[in-house]
Amino acid sequence: MTSWFEGPLAAFDTETTGVDVETDRIVSAALVVQDAPGLRPRVTRWLVNPGVPVPESATAVHGLTEEHLQRHGRWPAPVMYEMAEALAEQARAGRPLVVMNAPFDLTLLDRELRRHRASSLGRWLERTSLHVLDPRVLDKHLDRYRKGRRTLTDLCAHYGVELAEAHDAAADAQASLEVVRAVGRRFPGRLERLSPAELHTLQAVWHAGQARGLQAWFALNGTEEPVDPAWPLRPDLPAAA
Repeated sequence: MTSWFEGPLAAFDTETTGVDVETDRIVSAALVVQDAPGLRPRVTRWLVNPGVPVPESATAVHGLTEEHLQRHGRWPAPVMYEMAEALAEQARAGRPLVVMNAPFDLTLLDRELRRHRASSLGRWLERTSLHVLDPRVLDKHLDRYRKGRRTLTDLCAHYGVELAEAHDAAADAQASLEVVRAVGRRFPGRLERLSPAELHTLQAVWHAGQARGLQAWFALNGTEEPVDPAWPLRPDLPAAA
């Protein structure tokens, strides 16, 4: 029987105006679907005119200027619908979805859906569960004592995965997918007997523990920066009084 990490996988990634999931916007995204290792993936790309200024600091990361997005990007409402429908399609197909640092990308999409569609990502996934695989969470749990950073670039270097164009949504999604396959091959004894559904549940527990550890580390170093334990989607903010 083929292990899940040698079978069909999809991967999703976004590029944004910044790093605040509550206020920043998606400017590009990609979905990569691969039916088996080595097969040519099917790639869907979206380019968005966010309708807000694009900071130079964000452009410096992904290379997308405000002028380019205004000229070539589409308005957010239909694009967010297409993204949500594409992820729901993966759920209906039973295809696990790889998302590097899932609480960032999936929460951003959820907030964009609320902003532009008066909806939520959860509504697209009410009837079929989406099984998320987060290479960051998996790697931190399975190789917890390894020192060093665990960005996508770092994970690609560690697992021997090529990342030709970092911060291009399609390239990042493809690399994340290959990292998850590499993690599976590195730790088959701990992963091949678990289904993607079981791993989804376990990652929520693992991420919460990782968040608590990071919060404690911040406290020891005199930093009050909060770390959200929710995975793969952050809860709604309470309504303002």
